[in-house]
Amino acid sequence: MFEIRVICHPADTDRVTTALTTTFATGDVRRYPTRDGKHTRLYLTADHRPTPADWPTPEQAYVGAPSINSEIGWISHSLADAECYTELDREFYLRKAALLDRIALLDEPDAPDGDATETAHAAAVFLLDMDQPGTICDPRAYVRQQYAHTLTDCQ
Repeated sequence: MFEIRVICHPADTDRVTTALTTTFATGDVRRYPTRDGKHTRLYLTADHRPTPADWPTPEQAYVGAPSINSEIGWISHSLADAECYTELDREFYLRKAALLDRIALLDEPDAPDGDATETAHAAAVFLLDMDQPGTICDPRAYVRQQYAHTLTDCQ
């Protein structure tokens, strides 16, 4: 992730903004006049657009995954063994986010905006923020990518 700052003529701001948002995955564009008032300063957070190969499909990400029931057991066991207020490791949050993503995928055809989808998204955002605060991408795709990498690394 990186920050872009552009100083341009006010008439060019829309064209420059469009070119940047087409080229990069960007956050909101912040516009400010220069001190002399003759130009515009544009600030935006950006990241390289990922290629489709960077984001596995759910089927690709979870091909060797333990069953949903097994993962529920692992999550429950991890929580039961942890002391109160113990900070859990990344593996816990990744497996939890992947589990919730898999459950949401079962519900999505019928309820794309249901509770399971919202919960999966929240868990994915938590993992994304834990790993790379400020990264701009689909949080659930990020979970799938990381889970697939973890399965590959463990085999």
